[in-house]
Amino acid sequence: MTRLRIPAWLLVVAFVVVPLLEIFVLIQVGQVIGPWWTILLLVADSILGTWLIRREGGRAFAALREALGSGRMPARELADGALILVGGTLMLSPGFVTDLFGIVLILPFTRPVARRVLTGIVTRRLVGAGAAAYVPGTTRPTDRPTNRQRPHPDPDGPVVEGEVVD
Repeated sequence: MTRLRIPAWLLVVAFVVVPLLEIFVLIQVGQVIGPWWTILLLVADSILGTWLIRREGGRAFAALREALGSGRMPARELADGALILVGGTLMLSPGFVTDLFGIVLILPFTRPVARRVLTGIVTRRLVGAGAAAYVPGTTRPTDRPTNRQRPHPDPDGPVVEGEVVD
């Protein structure tokens, strides 16, 4: 099992830059509209986020059940569910910047863009990890770094033919 390696710059952005940006935006909004209106706006924003999560989450779950009931692979529905989950988490955290990203992930007319980005990331990770190691028409898997790490028989070694008996 391979471990997920998160780049250091991403951790710095998530744990240093985003909170500082949230504090800056909160102070700026508070100076313009006042502290009580800022708090009220944050509460209203969380209420809106809760409503959106319930509505879009219910729709995504219904679409997932329909896809499974019809026997087709629910890739789009699973991606939508993951985006709504992440967007909902961002919407429920206090701050205007994370709320903006959360809304982009939750709303049905902006979610397809986020879904394409998510699909691209997942595809690159899977192809990079050797998920497509077998190329049709070849006699052996292509040489990928992950294949060299796994124990496997020598492709040029002897072939033992046999029969499976129950």
